[in-house]
Amino acid sequence: MNPILVEVYRNQVLESFHRGVICIVNPKNEVVFSMGDVQQICYPRSAMKLLQVIPLLTNGGVERFQFTLEEIAVMCGSHNAEAEHLRVVNSILHKVGLTPADLNCGPQYPSSKKDANALIKADIKPQHIHNNCSGKHAGMLATCVLMNWPVTDYINPNHPLQLAIKEVCATLYEYPTENMVTALDGCSAPIFSVPVINQAIAYKNLVSNHHLPQPIQQACKIIVDAVSAYPFMVAGSKRYCTDMMQVTAPKIIGKTGAEGIFCMTFTEQQLGVCIKIDDGKMLPQYNVAQAIVQAS
Repeated sequence: MNPILVEVYRNQVLESFHRGVICIVNPKNEVVFSMGDVQQICYPRSAMKLLQVIPLLTNGGVERFQFTLEEIAVMCGSHNAEAEHLRVVNSILHKVGLTPADLNCGPQYPSSKKDANALIKADIKPQHIHNNCSGKHAGMLATCVLMNWPVTDYINPNHPLQLAIKEVCATLYEYPTENMVTALDGCSAPIFSVPVINQAIAYKNLVSNHHLPQPIQQACKIIVDAVSAYPFMVAGSKRYCTDMMQVTAPKIIGKTGAEGIFCMTFTEQQLGVCIKIDDGKMLPQYNVAQAIVQAS
């Protein structure tokens, strides 16, 4: 049983507690701090987004479409669907000759309550572009256009795009594809199961990657630069990922994932971090992440 990482008190009475795993690795993939079972297998969920954009970057997508760091950042994000997020996602689609109708992430009310309420008051149904993963999906579509792959079924696990993403994930996670179980994320795109320690290794590899092919090294630098320069695109107003990186980037960058995942990299120390809360609650992962940030 994993240790209790977070306790919640109400008027000095323990009301709830949350078990989980913490794993921090150094540039040699050595575990320098851990709590719980670092070999525990789980899905990175949206923390995988920083890896899913790599095929676009390694194949010359930035040069072909003149993508900005702001656009790369929203491809890595789980955004609130605030006006600025929608502007940037629309810009990506316009550059590749597609429209929001080509997105297959599913309609979803904006994560921002203010923007969700605005749609309800205007009697407007949510669209695919309001989905918090629409930036990632726009990036996936851009890769398909770049590589002349079909855009209609790009979320099929056997689509060339998803197979390319899986190979990149195997490289960054340093974990074989044959050991990965493929499932569907909340936005219907494929997601792959990976041990906690390998999720920490992947975030370390974003900044300590001389053993990886040069195109991947360059892609990782673009990703780190993008989310550091535009943390608002990664999440939005009143969101921990954005608030944290507005203070800590580029020294520390981090990305949340559903079901209690939070991954970080300490760019100067070249450390990778993965946090997994066993019960899937989201708030405890931020409590743990903040404790690590404050202790650094």
